[in-house]
Amino acid sequence: MNLLVTGAAGFIGSHYVRSLLDDDGPGAPGITVLDKLTYAGTLDNLDLDHPRLRFVQGDIRDAELVEKLMADADQVVHFAAESHVDRSITGAQDFVLTNVVGTQTLLDAALRHEVETFVHISTDEVYGSVGTGATTEEARLRPNSPYSASKASSDLLALAYHRTHGLDVRVTRCSNNYGPHQFPEKIVPLFVTNLLDGRKVPLYGDGLNVRDWLHVDDHCAGVELVRAEGRPGEVYNIGGGTELTNRELTGLLLEACGADWDRVEHVADRKGHDLRYSVDWSKARDELGYRPRRDFTAGLAETVAWYRDNRAWWEPLKRRAALRETS
Repeated sequence: MNLLVTGAAGFIGSHYVRSLLDDDGPGAPGITVLDKLTYAGTLDNLDLDHPRLRFVQGDIRDAELVEKLMADADQVVHFAAESHVDRSITGAQDFVLTNVVGTQTLLDAALRHEVETFVHISTDEVYGSVGTGATTEEARLRPNSPYSASKASSDLLALAYHRTHGLDVRVTRCSNNYGPHQFPEKIVPLFVTNLLDGRKVPLYGDGLNVRDWLHVDDHCAGVELVRAEGRPGEVYNIGGGTELTNRELTGLLLEACGADWDRVEHVADRKGHDLRYSVDWSKARDELGYRPRRDFTAGLAETVAWYRDNRAWWEPLKRRAALRETS
């Protein structure tokens, strides 16, 4: 089987590819990675010498390139996306073009080449802020940022290709991921790398926004279950089961890095900042046997240790991002 994985030079996609390449059992797929190598993607995340891996640099909006790659693909797992909320607030165009138009380009090619399965990776942010309880897959979509609105749009587009054309589309919506190899603009790697450098960390508002935390290993295991055993046209939430306020998470990161609260800089809250995300992942549990396996305390400690031991990975990325911001 040939598997096309988009966006797999980034954080979550590269974890997924590495997990598949670690399995050399019967039926292990050949994998083609399509990635544009934006600021958040790096080839250091991939073993380019692996015999089952082929890397192609390119844009998912490039219809001619996508057509060629889709002709050889049996299945698709679509991670590629612009994903940083703050960046979407200051400039939404790239999010609409990549997340919506790029997804449509992939779907059209998958339909023409009769791809067996198309797994579309999304986010719990499409549900908007959740006051109490947890959102099921049937909940109304209420995105509040340009990023989440673009992801909600791509979700609906993907599902429409199933309902209109019969394309086997499966959608996953995950909680906040953490783990090694995450680009240092998201809260966990940003705070850890800043603290390791003796710098302050920016905490939005009162720090009471709540997120459910999911180790990237568990997320990728859930995606693989959906690809292998999910049902066409269905949405599956993939949650972590550890809800923390941003202030609570900050305290844990300070402790892990041997820092005090004087290293925290309170900054103005993000525009339209959702107070709480929480997903009900019982559907994935009951249908597919999914459940998060990684203990959060141990997983966070391992993540901090990874960034402490891998400066050579993240320091160039932070320098490159700083140059990008000033250019």
